[in-house]
Amino acid sequence: MFDFFKYFTAAVMTLISIWRFPAVRYADAHRRALWGGYAGFAIALCLYTPAAMDAVDRIPVVDLSALLRHFASTAAIMAALTYVATSYGKTSETVVPRHVEVSRWIARASYRAGAAGVVLLAILFFTVVKRDRPSGDFLIDHAGQWGVAVYMTVFYFFPLVTTAVCGYQWTRAARRAESTSMRIGLGFMGFSMWMGLIHTIARIATLWAAVVFPLSQSTVRFLIDATAIWMDLLFVIVAVGASIPTTRAAATRWKEFRTLRRIYPLWFDLVEAFPGTSLYPPGRRLTELFQVRVPIDVRLDRWTQDISDACEKLRYYVPRDLMFAAEDMASGHPDPEPAAEAYWIKAGLLAANAESASPSSPTLLRDKPFVDTDSEAAWNVRVGAVYSQITAEQARGVLDNSEKLESGHRC
Repeated sequence: MFDFFKYFTAAVMTLISIWRFPAVRYADAHRRALWGGYAGFAIALCLYTPAAMDAVDRIPVVDLSALLRHFASTAAIMAALTYVATSYGKTSETVVPRHVEVSRWIARASYRAGAAGVVLLAILFFTVVKRDRPSGDFLIDHAGQWGVAVYMTVFYFFPLVTTAVCGYQWTRAARRAESTSMRIGLGFMGFSMWMGLIHTIARIATLWAAVVFPLSQSTVRFLIDATAIWMDLLFVIVAVGASIPTTRAAATRWKEFRTLRRIYPLWFDLVEAFPGTSLYPPGRRLTELFQVRVPIDVRLDRWTQDISDACEKLRYYVPRDLMFAAEDMASGHPDPEPAAEAYWIKAGLLAANAESASPSSPTLLRDKPFVDTDSEAAWNVRVGAVYSQITAEQARGVLDNSEKLESGHRC
């Protein structure tokens, strides 16, 4: 049962760190620090699983997996302190609040303290910790040894400070958060940090009690296992709390992805017909939808502008009365205005791609009262929905009708 929790918490934290990995690519110290914390704890939790411990134990250094776990956890703690410090950003206040000043000072000092702590842990690990034989559980098997108590006290100093700082700051921030999702998420994260503080104090007390008092190994095992379950629950709460504020962003990204998928045929045909409209040559659907070199919101903004620019160029190649013919064709459609534009674009591309096509005076294209990029993208979705269903024969019919209307006007 305990092994299940170890694998479960390691998997949850790994998934969260993978989800937030794009933050590494952006010049945002705040998001990079948060990712560093998740990644460090994910590595530490993975090293705590039986499979990883068995793999590391093949290296001829007794209990090396324990030392690596503590190194990874220390790195994650440093990242967590940096995240808390950068959460406040730059302030223009003349007098910086004391809790902000303290957090920043701790974050700055944590790097030197962390480096010194890692060196000290390594020295203690290879000197005062008795490692005669590999241990199944580092703390339980070494309980009662003063060397391990000293070693773990040095290690627990860092989470003791971090949980106290993060618990105070996140609980305080939760009360002031403007959105409900942020308030709930920070509340979960703050609560988990207070749990972490209790866990750390309980672990230190257990280790020293085993040294001072003659505690049986079964008693030590019970106390360590109880705090281990407490720690696993803590990490799950952290993951949940950190994920809640991002649900709105995730919903926005999903909406933007669906918009790109729906307008892709319209965008592709237009930018292919007018090379140079897009910043780069259009690629196939899967390539364009799943490329990561440009953020999805930027791509949506670009595609929307590309469609607008290409339609503007298309006006110079279509018959004068094409819009009237398109509106006649779309008159019976449930959504006639975007349907008319879809017919206009489809038939216009036929005219523009003809061998005899040459630019002339611009033709009519109905104005749309767009207030922002989102409204223009929503309009393109409506146009694209009809555009994808128009056959070549229908487009040719609209083009022929426009030529008949133009001939009638001449008569």
